[in-house]
Amino acid sequence: MLKERVEELLEELFEERQDLFLIDLKITPDNRIFVTVDGDSGVSLNDCIEVSRKVEHNLDREETDFSLEVGSPGATEPLVHQRQYQKNVGRKLKVKLEGETIEGKLAEVSDDHIRLEWKAREPKPIGKGKVTVLKEKEVALSDILEAKVMITF
Repeated sequence: MLKERVEELLEELFEERQDLFLIDLKITPDNRIFVTVDGDSGVSLNDCIEVSRKVEHNLDREETDFSLEVGSPGATEPLVHQRQYQKNVGRKLKVKLEGETIEGKLAEVSDDHIRLEWKAREPKPIGKGKVTVLKEKEVALSDILEAKVMITF
C-alpha cells in the first residue's frame, strides 16, 4: 500500500517535471523510503527538496510512520537508465559486456543502442610500426552489464 502510494506521487511529480526521472525506489520493512532521481540536466538540491515535499506532504504520518531520503546517483554509480546515457554523450565510459570491457567516448545514443568510439594503436598494413586508428562499436543497451562514466582530472 505504501509503495503504491509513493509510486503514484512520484508519477504525478514526473508528469509536472518531465526533466526528472526515477532511478530507484526502495522501501524497507520498517517504512524507510529511499528515492533516487536523476535529471536530463543533472539534479539540484532544490530538485531533491521538491521530490521530498511531494512525497512527504501527501502521506499521512498518523496512518503510517515513515522516514524519507531523496538523493541523486553519485558520480561513481553505474548508468541504469537510457536518459542517463543521453545526458553523457561526449563523455568517456567504461562499459562491461559479456566477455569484454570497452573504454571509449559515448558518441551516440538511440532508444536501444549506444555507439562508442576510441583510438587504438595497430600494426601498419604494410611495413613496420604502428598507426593510430579510430575504432567504434555499437552496443545494445540490453547487452550492457555495467556502464560507468570515467572521471578524468
